[in-house]
Amino acid sequence: MSFDYSSRLWGCEDESFFRNRELKPLRQQGPHCVATTLAILTSSVPEDFRGSINTQDPVSWSKALRPWNMKLAYCPTDVRRVAFYLPELVKLDDLFTISYYLTRDSGNILADPNEQGWVCSSHVVVLHRSHIFDPASGTITDAFAHHLNSCHTKRIFRVVPVNYPRGL
Repeated sequence: MSFDYSSRLWGCEDESFFRNRELKPLRQQGPHCVATTLAILTSSVPEDFRGSINTQDPVSWSKALRPWNMKLAYCPTDVRRVAFYLPELVKLDDLFTISYYLTRDSGNILADPNEQGWVCSSHVVVLHRSHIFDPASGTITDAFAHHLNSCHTKRIFRVVPVNYPRGL
């Protein structure tokens, strides 16, 4: 295999798992974007996830989705701005979570953590087909018009069925 500067986010472009799923926007109350994002994915309430997940541990998110026959599958990414990944994600036309750093100073992302282990703020949203469901605002936005495009990527996961061979 030859050297490549990047990889595709998902190997099979014709797979669809949750393309036709109906989602409703929810607005987070307090600093609970992860719990609210999981609630959006499952048509549930954020309280179903608070206390059972670690906001910095996506494996716990994936485990929490299992009762709804879902889990998360990692998409290979780096810290590039979300705008570099978004066209490929939209083309896949399915269901994803996108986590991104909120700082405008990219140097903060690579900084050493403070005494409490904190580096910088981040946020997670749902991408369904070509729309962003943002728990911070409780709105649905065209993916290419959402402010996340100018932010640096933290993580991208595809939502897959719980019995799918790939995933956390």
